[in-house]
Amino acid sequence: MAATATTRTVFAVPRMDCPSEERMIRLALEGAGGIAELRFDLQARTLTVLHAGDPGSLLARLQPLGLGAEVASSAAHAGEPAGAVAAAPDAGAEARTLRLLLAVNAAMFLVEAVAGWLAESTGLIADSLDMLADALVYGLSLWAVGRAARAQLRAAHVSGVLQAALAAGVFADVARRLVGGSAPEPPAMIGVSALALAANVACLLLVARHRHGGAHMKASWIFSTNDVLANLGVIAAGALVAWTGSRLPDLVIGTAVALLVLAGAVRILRLR
Repeated sequence: MAATATTRTVFAVPRMDCPSEERMIRLALEGAGGIAELRFDLQARTLTVLHAGDPGSLLARLQPLGLGAEVASSAAHAGEPAGAVAAAPDAGAEARTLRLLLAVNAAMFLVEAVAGWLAESTGLIADSLDMLADALVYGLSLWAVGRAARAQLRAAHVSGVLQAALAAGVFADVARRLVGGSAPEPPAMIGVSALALAANVACLLLVARHRHGGAHMKASWIFSTNDVLANLGVIAAGALVAWTGSRLPDLVIGTAVALLVLAGAVRILRLR
């Protein structure tokens, strides 16, 4: 075993930027023989794999995910043995952080969903469903730890179906409001989105100490950062509704967030 040649292959994955995509890659590579270690760099959009054999078989598992994976480099690995690169992260602390992230996202889903319905804002409703999608990702990560690959894949598919259903619900709401009319309330949009922004900043602070640890925590950092951008988008939409008197900015932002959720769902459902 010790004499087995190890190859270090770096994959460029340009569309890998959130926990669900990092999780999809792990599931896609589950069961691939000869993998010693996976190292994710979400900022650089790269995946480094220490493995035995041809990297082509790994690439064949990654390409169907639609994340643009390709081999950036591959060479014999002459460094320290896999697993000796860094000390193991504090799994207990990470699990506690993930539970807090799950609780914050679930609570904000309820707040934004109710506020969005009362304020007739598709943007708020879509952002609430994005919060719910985040909560599903964190819950899936916690539930799947230590389980068999088949159970993990089944859980991922359930998450993908739920996310697709959520996105479809937002599209239906946009169509209903486009045909039947709506009067989104800018103060509610801006106020509730500001509250959601504060919640996501809190999530960033929670995960900040772990962002250089495990790959899933790095992904959680980026995912929370993307949520902050979505919140700012809804706030901007509220300001535009107030300025122009038009409901279109609200509908556009709602559609954009729904498309993001749907794209994530499609990638998850393509896992085999």
